[in-house]
Amino acid sequence: MLEGGEVSRLLDILGNRNRRRILELLRQKPCFVTEISERLVLSPKAVIDHLQMMEREELLISCQDERRRKYYYLSHDINIIVNLQKQDGVTLPAAGDDQTVRFTRELAMFKRMVRSRDELLDSLEQLERDIESRFADIACMEGDFIAGDGDLEIILALSHFDLTLAELEGVCSLSMDELKQRLNNLMSIGVVEQANDRYQIRGTHGE
Repeated sequence: MLEGGEVSRLLDILGNRNRRRILELLRQKPCFVTEISERLVLSPKAVIDHLQMMEREELLISCQDERRRKYYYLSHDINIIVNLQKQDGVTLPAAGDDQTVRFTRELAMFKRMVRSRDELLDSLEQLERDIESRFADIACMEGDFIAGDGDLEIILALSHFDLTLAELEGVCSLSMDELKQRLNNLMSIGVVEQANDRYQIRGTHGE
């Protein structure tokens, strides 16, 4: 049985939708950062931040394979059961007119905030579905523009941020030589460009 503080901390972690999506993916099998990033269409940096937080809280364990790539798996499964019980006989304390007006105003504001939040979440979920669908379409365009998963890793990372070569190496599973070769290929066909020391999605491809 978890203590109150542990429950609060766990609920805070699971309150983030992307962390819940990561946990659901890791329930199926252990995964590398790049695999999680591609499956959930999240930036590698965001995935690493979420994974490190959950590893600190001992929800996850990480290991390295023979290529020194880190993969993560659940330290134990998580099931949360919420038991809501109706409490009878609850009455509001007597209040003056000013308190009643204030309570009514606060309640109306609370309702508007909740409904606005729900609308934003619905819009966000639809946007995430659209992003996943568009990324799947891009992944199918192998040949003229994309040469395998390595190119997809680079494109996904640069869709989130403009990155230096060192930063790209840190978030991709590619060796430096392969990374440079793929960047050169992507630049030669006009998908990626270099601005100073950073790489970015080029022109209309990034708009």
